Amino acid sequence: MSDVSRLEKIVADIQPLNQKWVDQARARTGQLLMPPRALGRLHEISEKVCGIQETITPTVERKAILVMAGDHGVVAEGVSAFPQEVTGAMVSTFLAGGAGINVLARHAGADVWVVDAGIIPDLAPEEFKNPDRLIINKVAPGTQNFAVGPAMSREEAVRSILVGFEVAEKVIDSGVDMLGTGDMGIGNTTPSAAIGAVIAGVALDIMVGRGTGVDDTGLERKRGTIQRGIELNAPDPKEGLDVLARVGGFEIDGIAGCILAGAYHRKPVVVDGFISTAGALIAHSMCPRAVDFMFAGHNSAEPGHMSMLTHLGLMPILNLGMRLGEGTGGAMAMMVIESAVSIFRDMATFDEAGVPGKDG
Repeated sequence: MSDVSRLEKIVADIQPLNQKWVDQARARTGQLLMPPRALGRLHEISEKVCGIQETITPTVERKAILVMAGDHGVVAEGVSAFPQEVTGAMVSTFLAGGAGINVLARHAGADVWVVDAGIIPDLAPEEFKNPDRLIINKVAPGTQNFAVGPAMSREEAVRSILVGFEVAEKVIDSGVDMLGTGDMGIGNTTPSAAIGAVIAGVALDIMVGRGTGVDDTGLERKRGTIQRGIELNAPDPKEGLDVLARVGGFEIDGIAGCILAGAYHRKPVVVDGFISTAGALIAHSMCPRAVDFMFAGHNSAEPGHMSMLTHLGLMPILNLGMRLGEGTGGAMAMMVIESAVSIFRDMATFDEAGVPGKDG
């Protein structure tokens, strides 16, 4: 089976959230020992998990965050405040356990896996700490500069989505209950903003932010670069694969594949920030049903992020002004989701506690 046929079959086999289980979960929520829906959105979260897992005894105890890494040819246009070499250096830091995502993932009880989906350097796993947590499945050593031509071929776009799917599927098969998406790639807010502008139809003045911290001149250069790239490549906003191939990034593709794997295997996927949500836009464009399995971890400080979430119909769990990426906002949100599920599963009902209910 070709990569294209395989991806088409995956998308076709994804089924929507099971509303029957959501309704059963809502009925149980109504019996919990509290005034009706007194814990607000925690109830919506737990009920959605029930619909995803098709049970009223949900569990999200085993968690994993997949940090997809890729480099970007568009960095040549001066769109980032940091040099491209940082991407490879950060992979080493992730494996050593010293990055922000490692700290928060440990607190959340989540494993961290790092995936080389397309960074420039060739990594030697034996040179790193925890080499078993590094998965090398490089599609190419970085994308092309989309300001002068397509970021990648359509075949590479399909392959990189399948990279994310395959890695996530392997982690799911190991017994993981909930996935989180993470990213690493200097310059990746540029393709993410391009994807958001094209698919969500949002003006660049709103969509494009400072990323790693470019100054005013850098911000205008970044917006101009994205504008040229969109005009030159003319991506089709209704076809996620076309958008990916023309202005995307390999780690963004991998995130889309991770989300599709969660939907395919009926596991909740916690989408991190701006870059991860670009991947979510791609997954949603290819398979609208995939959004049923997504939780928006947080609202990034990147100005266009909320517009992306609005397009997806998702409300962020947290709003803390975060913009690090790596999966950090998703790791924080995982703790909220686990709390919501614990309340749903472990809190007593009125009958169990022998307390008169509302009409008692």
